[in-house]
This record gives sequence, C-alpha cells and structure tokens, in this order.
Amino acid sequence: MLNDKQALILTGILTISFFVFGILDVLNNFVVLTALTIIFFSIIINLFYLNYKPKKDVDKQKEIK
Repeated sequence: MLNDKQALILTGILTISFFVFGILDVLNNFVVLTALTIIFFSIIINLFYLNYKPKKDVDKQKEIK
C-alpha cells in the first residue's frame, strides 16, 4: 500500500489540516470532516496492513531490495 515516506506525508497533511481548519473554525463542516476521516483511516489501515502481512511478502520485498 503506502511506503514510509507517503505515510509520513499523509500524517503531516492530517496534522496541518487539523490545525488550519481548527483555526478557521470549519471542523464542523461535513466535507472537511469526511476528508480528514478518510485520511486518518487510510493511515491506520496501512499501519495494520504493514504489521500483519504474511511472511512470504516480507521475504519477497527483501529480495527485491
């Protein structure tokens, strides 16, 4: 799914978005809340996917590198 660099970029975007939209007081907007929720869940799903993928996939990635 996402590599480490992409996950860090998404985390930074999420953090900056919470800060900016909180300052602008638009966190109650449905569109903003939906976008932030999707970004948050994509980071969480990626975290679980990387930790629980089968051993065969890990071995294949080591061979590629």
